[in-house]
Amino acid sequence: MFNVLYVFEDNALSGSNQFILLVGAVVAGIVGFFNKTSYKEMLQEIGENLKSVTTAIIILLLVGSLAGTWLVSGIIPTMVFYGLKLLNPTFFLPASVFIAALVSLATGSSWTTSATIGIALIAIGKAMGIPAGIVAGAVISGAYFGDKMSPLSDTTNLAAAMAGTDLVTHIKYMAKTTIPTILITLFVFIGLNFTMEVDGVEGTEAMLETITNTFNITPILFLIPVIVLFLIIKKINPLISLFIGTITGGLFALYFQPQIIKEISGFETLTPIAAYKGTMLAITEGATIETGNAQLNDLFSSGGMAGMLNTIWLIICAMIFGGVMDAIGALKTISRSLLNIAKSIFGLFGSTVASCIVLNLTASDQYLAIVVPGKMFKKAFDDSGLAPENLSRTLEDSGTVTSALVPWNTCGAYQSKVLGVDVGDYFMYAIFNYLSPIMTLIFAAFKIKIKMSQNTLPKETRLPNEEDINAI
Repeated sequence: MFNVLYVFEDNALSGSNQFILLVGAVVAGIVGFFNKTSYKEMLQEIGENLKSVTTAIIILLLVGSLAGTWLVSGIIPTMVFYGLKLLNPTFFLPASVFIAALVSLATGSSWTTSATIGIALIAIGKAMGIPAGIVAGAVISGAYFGDKMSPLSDTTNLAAAMAGTDLVTHIKYMAKTTIPTILITLFVFIGLNFTMEVDGVEGTEAMLETITNTFNITPILFLIPVIVLFLIIKKINPLISLFIGTITGGLFALYFQPQIIKEISGFETLTPIAAYKGTMLAITEGATIETGNAQLNDLFSSGGMAGMLNTIWLIICAMIFGGVMDAIGALKTISRSLLNIAKSIFGLFGSTVASCIVLNLTASDQYLAIVVPGKMFKKAFDDSGLAPENLSRTLEDSGTVTSALVPWNTCGAYQSKVLGVDVGDYFMYAIFNYLSPIMTLIFAAFKIKIKMSQNTLPKETRLPNEEDINAI
């Protein structure tokens, strides 16, 4: 994995890791043949694994389509616009956390947030005399909060899929550790802000003007996110909620941003055919809105459904690798070893957190830090009588966020390069990122909000004994 990062740098997510998973599956298959595991058994396990993530793959495609229509309708630009207006010198650092969180919630991407609003906030902070490392820590803290909590985030969907829980349950359960963590983060940055002397804010007016010149900005556009949020709270099927969000976003785009739909379609006038083509392109292939501002151009860009294909590709390859590993008995062997080490529920949580962090350090990729422990620990959590959302929350609290703290991880390398700040300079200020795994361990140690499986009888709400381990 180190070589992958060295050769491909930020493009390591575009397919190299996927192929390495397939190579791993081939190696595991060869080991399986020598241990009398048939090709048919391997294919059967792969098929079962792929079947288990079908819903997650559909959700990811709908997330891409939703992001496309929310961009061209002006919903995401409106969120950015009102977020930027919140800036105030006295509360610049906590405001930076909040703005980054808002943008990341809207886009589902910490990378996009850092590469756009993050760069702007770094520049504004420098103009005020605030060290770039502190501002970068605030941006990254907010960006990863939004990345974790957004239903548009690929890692959020991935963690839920790997643990075997639904997206809504995962986000609600994750909020129990994430909300206290972000509140502590905000309080720390408020304290830091009060210890500094800051000058006036410069640079935001031009961005605000550019946004209003490009889009029709109106608070009415918040209606669509509110509707989707309402549907999610009411436990409407995520597929239905996301589909409704996509369709209504497309309709709002035709009403509020007809000029953008016309430009995307390539037609000179907005005919019914042009409206259909422009909307469909935003949904399937995404769009990049030309604003005249390089930073905003990067922000106002969506890959649509096509933009989710690399993540889907990773999931499919991971399921192939996991299926072969299951068939040859490798995961069972690993589970036995881990369950022998984890003598308590806290030990199981601790082992999961440690595995995620170690994989971020060694595999150099946050996706693998979610996929591999998720596959490895799922049965252990099930056998311990723990609801699957315990695992999905732990994967996000430790796998997703700590990736930005490792210089040679794709996330750490990306954040450092984009923000122009060394990981070592922002490490201690990325408070949310290193506090998240600590918070999940505190909850586990004191048994706070640890949900047991509803299908588990009281006598089974314990870790497996030696007999159980041997039966895995």
